[in-house]
Amino acid sequence: QVHVVESGGGLVQAGGSLRLSCAASGRTASNYVMGWFRQAPGKEREFVAAITSSGGTTYYADSVKGRFTIARDNAKNTVFLQMNSLKFEDTAVYYCAASNGVGLSVRSRSYDYWGQGTQVTVSS
Repeated sequence: QVHVVESGGGLVQAGGSLRLSCAASGRTASNYVMGWFRQAPGKEREFVAAITSSGGTTYYADSVKGRFTIARDNAKNTVFLQMNSLKFEDTAVYYCAASNGVGLSVRSRSYDYWGQGTQVTVSS
């Protein structure tokens, strides 16, 4: 059982930066693959980034590659999404999720535990 809570969303100007945090709680929270997804109104949920339990491997959607960075601090059971060079198209509710699978996945159905979401709005 893992509980995740996102924070750090807000309103930023295009070209700016924002850092999202995901606090995970649970006996074995550090053993989970963690991912970030986002969903804009009227759109399907979209994969953003994922990281292995050790933090040694990451994977990014093409739309954010080179701009976003996912990282984790297992000592604090926290996952971060550093978002730089933000674009208007990045506006969405961002969700943190945990998976007890063995590998990275871009599928939302692969993730077992989800946070409540945090709103990111990028003004043009």
